[in-house]
Amino acid sequence: MSRIGKLPIAVPSGVDVAVQERLVTVKGPKGTLSHTVASPITVEQSDGVLEVKRPDDERESRSLHGLTRTLINNMVVGVTEGYEKKLEIVGVGYRVLSKGPTQLEFQLGYSHSITFDAPEGITFTVEGPTKLGVQGIDKQLVGETAANIRKLRKPEPYKGKGVRYAGEHVRRKVGKAGK
Repeated sequence: MSRIGKLPIAVPSGVDVAVQERLVTVKGPKGTLSHTVASPITVEQSDGVLEVKRPDDERESRSLHGLTRTLINNMVVGVTEGYEKKLEIVGVGYRVLSKGPTQLEFQLGYSHSITFDAPEGITFTVEGPTKLGVQGIDKQLVGETAANIRKLRKPEPYKGKGVRYAGEHVRRKVGKAGK
């Protein structure tokens, strides 16, 4: 049995979960998320707890069991607490400016500034000229948006300049050996 899949999902107070056939909808204080469950897996709801069940021990059922449980749990956490990814910018003259909660302007060493618009459901916080945060209720969308921002200027291995996740370690290379 899947160690993750067999764990029950506790639904905190203030969160409404609706299970209709294959559609699981989670509504909480921060918003609403929904997920369509893959075919062999079923979701059962009982007094404040969700349980994800699988009908057999086929390979596909086993692989989808833990995945489905984790996706539903991420939705419950998202609508109650939300998710955040922090990024930092390293480099002389590299900076970020906030143009509202859903738009950022980057100076990343190019000849032009880059304007980045947030997808629906994502907000940005700028804590300083080199620190920013990406917040939202959908874990996948928060991670994807942070990755797209990092992709604007990936950290390079010689000086470490670029956009990186907070706490990310960039492997450094030694430059040319001088005479």
